[in-house]
Amino acid sequence: MSRLKDLRKYVNKELLKMSDEDKRTGAIVHLYGVSLAATMIAKKRGLDPELASMAAMLHDLHAYKSGSYDDHAHKGAELARKILGELELTSEEETEIICSAIYHHDDKYAVDAPMDEVLKDADVIHHCMNDLSKKVKDKEKARYASLCEEFGM
Repeated sequence: MSRLKDLRKYVNKELLKMSDEDKRTGAIVHLYGVSLAATMIAKKRGLDPELASMAAMLHDLHAYKSGSYDDHAHKGAELARKILGELELTSEEETEIICSAIYHHDDKYAVDAPMDEVLKDADVIHHCMNDLSKKVKDKEKARYASLCEEFGM
């Protein structure tokens, strides 16, 4: 089995523990949607699509497990480091790349490391395109416009 499949298997088990079916479905849709977007963006930008997809699969897991988005990016990076250590799927360098992306993903105004930007952009794409009837959040407008230009949309 591939590293990504192993990680997805772990994440799926964690999400199945969510008792609220609607929240569980939303979590699955979001993590897999961001994962797909991250894979595509990373590939287009010449970055590692597997690491991007792995970061995306973990980026909001802390919020889903705890039920709180309070400081979820920073706490999520800590959880990701723990999970990746337990599963032994990544090198130390890869773990740092993934955890940095998760740590920074909620600050849509800042520009950080290339993989951090991939995760932020993938998150924005999913937020903005998963439900086209929703208004684009102010903190995501500039990033979304840049993504539309980058992808010719």
